[in-house]
Amino acid sequence: MTTEELARQLLQALEARGLTLATAESCTGGGIGHALTAIPGSSKTYRGGVISYTNEVKHAVLGVPQETLDAYTAVSRETAEAMARGARQVLGADAALSVTGLAGPDGDGTGRPVGLVYIGCATPHTVLVQEWRFSGSRARIRAQAVDTALKLALTAML
Repeated sequence: MTTEELARQLLQALEARGLTLATAESCTGGGIGHALTAIPGSSKTYRGGVISYTNEVKHAVLGVPQETLDAYTAVSRETAEAMARGARQVLGADAALSVTGLAGPDGDGTGRPVGLVYIGCATPHTVLVQEWRFSGSRARIRAQAVDTALKLALTAML
């Protein structure tokens, strides 16, 4: 399924349930928001997103606790969860997707592999975070993260 098809299905599922969605993106740099807003009528359900590329934005805008960033780093399950919760709150959405990871070509100096990505989905009742290991070029890792986030949200909405 293409990114466009995934985005269209997610928007339709959200609209059918009367739900709204927000995004908090780091390594995808707005790719999820781009995919969603490419679909006409997306404003019925997509509230917007935050590209939180730095720790300062993750903390100041999304409310990721500094202690979380210090203890676990930006690329962690804990940060992805806090980003998703923060996006829901800041953007007033029913659900939120978050993505944080290492798209390369270089790592972050911690020895964690390029392609390590955490994707979170916050709903009114829970937050699900999944760890992924993508491979390929920077562009390929980012594209895989966008598609996987859309699939995760679709699963959570169904």
